[in-house]
Parts: sequence; structure tokens; C-alpha cells
Amino acid sequence: MVFLPADLSAFRWRRSALFLPASNIRAIEKAASLAADTLIFDLEDAVGPGERETAFANLRGTAAAADFGNRETVVRTPAFASAEFATALEAALSIDPRAILLPKVESPATIAAASHQLAETGSRARLWAMIETPGALIDLAAIAGAGGRLEALVVGTNDLAKTTGARIAPGRAVLLPWLMQAVAAGRANGLAVLDGVYNRFRDLDGFAAECADAAAMGFDGKTLIHPTQIAIANAAFGPSEADLARARTIVAAFSRPENTDKGVIRIDGEMVERLHLEEAERWLAAAQQLPMETA
Repeated sequence: MVFLPADLSAFRWRRSALFLPASNIRAIEKAASLAADTLIFDLEDAVGPGERETAFANLRGTAAAADFGNRETVVRTPAFASAEFATALEAALSIDPRAILLPKVESPATIAAASHQLAETGSRARLWAMIETPGALIDLAAIAGAGGRLEALVVGTNDLAKTTGARIAPGRAVLLPWLMQAVAAGRANGLAVLDGVYNRFRDLDGFAAECADAAAMGFDGKTLIHPTQIAIANAAFGPSEADLARARTIVAAFSRPENTDKGVIRIDGEMVERLHLEEAERWLAAAQQLPMETA
């Protein structure tokens, strides 16, 4: 299960965040039927130089007119300092996204400048930052603490491997220090933290194992490259029926008259503290906010 903050007022489920090439009109049209918590319309890696104008037009037209229901919409633009950023941002804001995902962020100054530019447009969009270069790792604490409109960190494992020379094997042992560094930086600053993509989209068993590892590390969810990965990610990063049943048992036990003032009680042979009651209550409240599964 994912980390839950003490205050759930701003909490959102981000178990599954699906990248969709903005140049692919069919992918945009299908997006409203998918059970992903977050839809990331991509104007960067998934879109070739010759496809940019098509991608911009698809956002301004089909995506802007679509009803994505309770799904969170995010647009990944080209890098903030690139020549294409201004045009890409204008197209991105046409869909009134929840957030703009900035690739290859390496400095808190980028967050500050992008926050200022968004404010000038009048948009309510937040900022998400891709952590995918050695420079980002070195300055990660400062980036995560940049404030402004920053809301989430997304670890770009493919680019991290490319830019560091690391070789990713099952279990991702060589990446674990960086992955945990991202989780710690995010938690220290109240940010959501999403894990990188799993490239072998037909290997669902391998994907499930990587999701389980990422959930154990404390990630909020995983970025995806194919719709077949959605259900597995949602299960890995959301509460199971067993988790919720345990939470209900804890709440019920503490609500008994003989336990209302106790700091610790015994449930099924285990000592359960009042802090576990608070956690159980948060899980039951958060479960009420789970998006409806559609496909």
C-alpha cells in the first residue's frame, strides 16, 4: 500500500499514470475508457520532431473537447529551456491539465521559473518534475524543496540508466539508492513520488514484481507505457480487501467501550497501538476516494 499523509484533504490516488503519445489520436480517444488514475499526454520522448504539430493539434482539439471523468490529466512538455517549450505549453494548457510534467529537471531554478511562467498564463496547473539525470540526483533535495507549484517527482529510470551507464536488471539493485533517495526527498517535502516505466509491457509477471517492490519502497504509483499494465499497478499501489478488512477490525476494536481510552490493545495475538488506529482510519477514508474502475 502507498503512503498516506495525515491530512487527506489534498490526497489523490496516483496508482497508475499512463503515458500517451499526444500525436496518437486513437490513444487520446480511448483514454476516457481506461482505468488509469492519471493520464500523461506526452509531447516529449514519444513524439518525433515531425509529429509535434499533429500532437499540438490533437491536444487543442480532441483532448480539449474530451471528458476524462475523474482521471487526472498531465502533459509532459519538452524541456523548459528548449525552443519548443512555449508552443508546447500553450497547447498543453488548452486541456486545462492538473499539471505540467517537466523533463530533465536539474535545478530548483527551473521549478521557480516554470512556476512564474504558469502564473503569468493564469493557469491553475501544478508542476511535476522528472528526475532522470545525474545532475538531478546531486541536487535532488533542493529540487524537491523548490516549492512554487511543484507537486510531484517522477523518476525517469530509462534516462537515469542512459545518463549514468547503469545497467538495469530484474530487481533494479543498482537503482535502489536513487529510487529511495527520490522517495525520501518527496516525503520530506510533501510531494507525490512516482516510479519509472517498465519497458517489457508483455511481461506482466515481471511488471507485477516491480510494482510490488516500488510499493514496498513507498512510491505512490508507477508510470506506465501500455494499458495492459493499469490493473496490475492499481492493485499493487491500492489497498487490498484484506488490508481494508484489517483496518475495519482495528477501528471496531478501539471503538469498544473497554478500549476507548487505551493506548494499546491486543488483536488476534498482536499488540496494536493507537497510532495503528489512526492509520486504519486514514486508509478507510482514502478508500472512499478510490476512482471507479472502468476497464
